Amino acid sequence: MRDQEPLPRREAWRAVAACCASTVPLLARHRIHLPRDGLGTRLRFTDRTSARVYRETRLGSGLAKDPCALAVIFRLRLVRGRAHALFRLESLLNTPLFVGFPGFTSKLWLAHDEQGRYRGLYEWDGAQRAEVYARSLWRVLSLVCVPGSIRYVVVPGVRRDDVFADPGAVGEIAPGTSTGTEWWRTRSGR
Repeated sequence: MRDQEPLPRREAWRAVAACCASTVPLLARHRIHLPRDGLGTRLRFTDRTSARVYRETRLGSGLAKDPCALAVIFRLRLVRGRAHALFRLESLLNTPLFVGFPGFTSKLWLAHDEQGRYRGLYEWDGAQRAEVYARSLWRVLSLVCVPGSIRYVVVPGVRRDDVFADPGAVGEIAPGTSTGTEWWRTRSGR
């Protein structure tokens, strides 16, 4: 089993800076969309937690040519009670931290679950690109998250919505990427 870890600091921050720079032309060309059709959907996970979709961000069609699903989970430090609502509002400002990464196509933003953890569920174009993003994001999240709470899983060869609509179709996947799968596997689909 491979341990997950962030990219080296310099490499990660260079990738985040390039992502932010790439976001400007995407905004100028109106390539970034916030569809509302899935908002409010509650996803139930096999660890017996659940979370509500509060935003979706798509780049273009939101569909990848070489699809993979990426799930990220983390717990914020100092965010409790009503501060969760403030975080959800301000989190829109975090869009330049991911939308310009190579391979990004779409993200579902999930509100905190019963254990105070947030999840991001992505469709990415290319599993290796998704891995680079997740390991770069780790550096950003580590500034505001409870140590040890950041995890991710990359599921190659499948679309995000297929993974969460029919978790049984995924089977035994992503060996060596994570300890346990309960936090990202859905119980009942979308």
